[in-house]
Amino acid sequence: MRQLIAEIRRNRELIWALALKELHVRYKRSALGFLWALLNPLLMMSILAVVFSTVMRIGIKQYAVFLLSTLVPWTFFSQALSYAVDSIVGNADLLKKIYIGKSVFPLAAILSNIINFLLSMIPLVLVLLVLRFPFHWTWIYLPVPLLGLIFFTAGCGFFCAAANVYFRDVSHIIQILLSAWFYFTPVIYPLDFVPSRYHALFRLNPMLYILNGFRMAIYFGQLPSLPSAAMSVGCGVGALWAGYYVFRRNEDTFVYYV
Repeated sequence: MRQLIAEIRRNRELIWALALKELHVRYKRSALGFLWALLNPLLMMSILAVVFSTVMRIGIKQYAVFLLSTLVPWTFFSQALSYAVDSIVGNADLLKKIYIGKSVFPLAAILSNIINFLLSMIPLVLVLLVLRFPFHWTWIYLPVPLLGLIFFTAGCGFFCAAANVYFRDVSHIIQILLSAWFYFTPVIYPLDFVPSRYHALFRLNPMLYILNGFRMAIYFGQLPSLPSAAMSVGCGVGALWAGYYVFRRNEDTFVYYV
């Protein structure tokens, strides 16, 4: 972890420049540009809200707020991981020309999506204002699950970026895995909707604890239990340590495979 912190401090300007470049490329030739960061969660919420509150009658009060409280952080996780997995392979030409710390590429992918995440919080605030939903004091707790989310995403990003160098199928598998993971995670439904006999299985999902912190603080106006809060950060730290360890052990050979 010390080595990672040292790399971030040493390459912070390069990471920032690469993150801005990635955002510029992502929205290049787009008429709405950065507005898509605001529209994506709103459009997704609208579709899911119609399906689950009107068609399927899921019966949750203020379902739009219930949904957005976890959909926004989940979208950050899925998009950041999708970009991070291709971060090394996608910069192969640069890696072959100059020596550069390999970790800057997954970190830049994560940072660009953190910026996107912060922008996507604007629609959430607007929805709360339009629906006259209260802003609970528990919003001050949000940095805790956010930290766990960033750590967990970075750890998964490091591991997948390294694996994708040697097995290009990883980038395709990740998209399938994220689709299944989305429905295995209580984003569009509460855990109470799952039969109790499956709860133990669902509790093996690290994203359950991380997203629970967001929903408890934003929607319920409560703090999660201490074990749940500890798990949200602990899962993030564990994933970051493991992912970065695998990345560091293999980064010197990346240039031979990209």
